[in-house]
Formats: sequence, structure tokens, C-alpha cells
Amino acid sequence: MKYAKALVAISAALQLGACSSYGSLPTERVGSATLTFANGLPAGTVQLFSDSDGVTMGVAVTGLEPGPHGFHLHTTGKCESPGFQSAGGHLNPAGREHGSDNPAGKHLGDLPNLVANDTGRATAQYDLSGSAGDVLGDIFDADGTAVMIHAGPDDYRSDPAGDAGSRIACGVIKAAS
Repeated sequence: MKYAKALVAISAALQLGACSSYGSLPTERVGSATLTFANGLPAGTVQLFSDSDGVTMGVAVTGLEPGPHGFHLHTTGKCESPGFQSAGGHLNPAGREHGSDNPAGKHLGDLPNLVANDTGRATAQYDLSGSAGDVLGDIFDADGTAVMIHAGPDDYRSDPAGDAGSRIACGVIKAAS
């Protein structure tokens, strides 16, 4: 119950933040995911917003080890415990290499590290690369897309996954109804 209350508070903070501190956040909510740790405990939420210019992802999580964590979109919308291998590799529809520091990179699934504070909480906003239609088409394809948090930081250059370590939290992105 403690975790459920924390998630409700985080989700509310993210939504309120979208109104006050995320002034440029697109207004149409197009999808969301509930992140869960491998042990089944809730980890947080992800919200996707869109307008004609693009897609923005807002995330709020709790229960992480303090510090940076690799944060990615994965190619398959499945989050089977314990290791979340069912989510496949990073979402990479253009066949690029991995990492914003890789001269041949970056693919759609590459996102900046999610940094947890001393209490294990993290919130962030990311703009996804590409047009709204292309990005949403890739995310909501036939087998779906998962959002993944890794145990360690992404090094932004190692192909194919950034050497970010174990998969510790996962959520399937579902279209808004």
C-alpha cells in the first residue's frame, strides 16, 4: 500500500509539473506505462504526450538506487520477470548504432540516463527523435514497446545497449483511450 500511495503522489506530481514547469510539453496524452520492478513492486509511471511537432515522454519513478540508470525504449511490449528479456533489444527502427556519443548512433530507443536522487526518486522529460507520426507508429507497432530502467548508467557509446547492466524495472506502453 505504501508503494501504491507513492506512485499516486508521483503521478500527480508529474501531471501537475506538466502544467506548471513543463510549459513546452505537448498537451495530447497519447500513451502511458506503469513501471514494475522484477519482484512485482511498482516503480513508477511514464506518460507520452504529442502534438504536430513531436512526442515527449515524462517519467516519475521511486525505489531506485541513487545515481544514474540507463533508460531505454525496448522493441517488444512484454515485461516478463525476472530479467525482462522478453522486451527484446532497444527500439531501433532505422537500424542505427547505439549512443548519443557514438558517431554512428543514436537510435530511437536511446534516452538520456535517468538520475535518481538520494531518496531513490527520479523525474524527467525527454523529447523523442523524429516526427510524431513516425515515432508513434514505431512505438505502437504490432508487438508494442517496453520502457526499461537498467541497474547502471548508459555509457552513451557501447553498441548495442550502452553497457547499462541488468534490467531492473519495465513497463509496457499502452495507447491512451
